[in-house]
Amino acid sequence: MVLYQTDDYRPYVILNAAMTIDGKIATKKGDSKISSKDDLVRVHKIRASVDAIMIGINTVLIDDPSLKVKYCEGKNPIRVVIDSKAKTPIKSRIISDKEAPTIIAVTKRAPIDRINELKEAGAKVIVCGEGENVDLTILLKSLKDMGIKKVLIEGGGNVNWSIISQGLFDELQVTIGPFIVGGKDAITLVEGNGVEKMEEGIKVKLHKVEQHGDEVVLIYKPLR
Repeated sequence: MVLYQTDDYRPYVILNAAMTIDGKIATKKGDSKISSKDDLVRVHKIRASVDAIMIGINTVLIDDPSLKVKYCEGKNPIRVVIDSKAKTPIKSRIISDKEAPTIIAVTKRAPIDRINELKEAGAKVIVCGEGENVDLTILLKSLKDMGIKKVLIEGGGNVNWSIISQGLFDELQVTIGPFIVGGKDAITLVEGNGVEKMEEGIKVKLHKVEQHGDEVVLIYKPLR
């Protein structure tokens, strides 16, 4: 097998996440504070190196992040929200903070009044697909057409599954924090429908391993 080559139609995509030893990215109550300060510095250096950072609407509603570069020097990336029904609150920091542009990706099913509100608040809204969910292939192509060459995904379990299962990533960087939290309702690294047989799983190749104290960073690249 050979390493996967980035498709010309889309940007280079890095998916980054932190998880516990037992594979959770958040507790059953939604607490996702896994990374140490050192790991946050690493992640923010990645933020400063990319053109855009992408999250799902649930992350906006739960965490209300600004997605700015905080723990190192560098530019703030363009913020991209996967938000099929245009639910992003006007008062959320990703909209009210004007230090970086914000793109909201919706579908044709999104209410026109909500789209107009987001546009009036300064966000750029792009329609990506006609179904229930944003078509990520269309979204990534649109970003490439805008001149965006590198994207960082900081999504939840469902966004991660959508990106990974469709082969829309070039690097998978996972920090394993020294925690075990358990809980069948805790969110795992990837959610979605999953596969039925191990042989159907998405194949990756271990590219690099880094250790920082009690944390381990695993960097994978996809295989054809």
